[in-house]
Amino acid sequence: MANIKQQAKRNRTNLKKRLQSAAFKSSVKSAIKRVEVAAKNNNSEEARLALQSAFKKLDKGLAKGIYHKNFVSRNKSRLSKLVNLA
Repeated sequence: MANIKQQAKRNRTNLKKRLQSAAFKSSVKSAIKRVEVAAKNNNSEEARLALQSAFKKLDKGLAKGIYHKNFVSRNKSRLSKLVNLA
C-alpha cells in the first residue's frame, strides 16, 4: 500500500478505470459475437443491426482510448465482410 496520499488516490482511480475498461471490453466482445452469430445464421437484417451497434461500441472504445485505431479498423473491416457475405 502506498504511503503517500496522492499515490493512494491514484491507485484507487486506476482500479476504477481498470474495472470500467474491462466491463466495456466485455460488452464490445458480446456485440462482435452477436454480429458473427447473426451472419453465421444468414440472418442479414439482424446482422446489420448488430453491426451498427458493434461499430458504435468500437468507435466509442477508440475515442475513450481503450482500443488502438488499428484494432478498431481491423474488426470493423472483418465484421463488414462477414455481414456482406451473409
